[in-house]
Amino acid sequence: MKWAKNNQNGNTYILVLLIFLLLAGVVSIYFIKVRNQVSKSDVQSQSENITTETTTQPTSSIDPTKIPLGDGKTSNTAKIGFVMSCQNRFNGGGASKSGDWLGAETWDSVNKPHVEGNVKWSDAKISISISGSQRNITTNDFPNNHGTGIFPILRTDPAYQYDTNPNTIKSQNVVVSLPKDPTFSNNPTCVPMGAIGYMTNGVELYNALDDQGRDAAAHEIQDNCDGHPQMQGAYHYHNLSTCLDQGESNSTLIGYALDGFGIFIEKNSGGELLTNNDLDECHGRTSEISWDGEIVNMYHYVMTTEYPYSIGCFRGARN
Repeated sequence: MKWAKNNQNGNTYILVLLIFLLLAGVVSIYFIKVRNQVSKSDVQSQSENITTETTTQPTSSIDPTKIPLGDGKTSNTAKIGFVMSCQNRFNGGGASKSGDWLGAETWDSVNKPHVEGNVKWSDAKISISISGSQRNITTNDFPNNHGTGIFPILRTDPAYQYDTNPNTIKSQNVVVSLPKDPTFSNNPTCVPMGAIGYMTNGVELYNALDDQGRDAAAHEIQDNCDGHPQMQGAYHYHNLSTCLDQGESNSTLIGYALDGFGIFIEKNSGGELLTNNDLDECHGRTSEISWDGEIVNMYHYVMTTEYPYSIGCFRGARN
């Protein structure tokens, strides 16, 4: 009987111990769960703080599917958003037909067709040098940083139904001297048809008009780099080529106008391209730029995705 009583007491002790261990485990699990919930809450709080932290948003950029159409925006005087054209009568060349990318007031650069092909120009040449007060530019007009479409446009190219451009890209002999330090004038002058500037990749820049006086970028069919040739074979841009190097900074030199002022790609603090609202009637502004290795506050032209895209009139005296 004594042995049985001792055995019964032992079982009681074991049972009490098991109950104690079980309760301790439950308490531990509870505190672990609470701790995890607190940690999870902290993480969520930090995540919410990161998500809701924003910077000041810049003005909205031009919607590439709804670019304001520039048709009819030519003038005898300098106006913001217009081309001050030296020519007022046009001979009617250019694209013969348009598609659904072209609306009554806007055009869609995303869905507009391009001339097919990727022709490389290994003999592209561009030289830019300074001699005294002159900046000398020599180029054969072939782009040195990208290919071009196949011109004349092939009949099998879907672009042919809109634009039958029969011209062949040919080497040009461009040798020009521009003022190294151009002088700003308060009396703007008109821009001609043909070259109004030269890009640093060797390509000629034309104004925003086609041979019918319309918005060339909207009507004419260019290649994937927004270029095409005219009758003499000169490959050129009318608007901001997607193949130009926009650089990492907010201000990148991409060419020189015939009056000597620089042509830049510029972005606002949000990394978006500038618009007409940021520029004057010649599509330029005075601000800090890098010019011949120095930081200066100087007038310059700015290319945008909004008509007239580049130089609307000249601000400098021309030779």
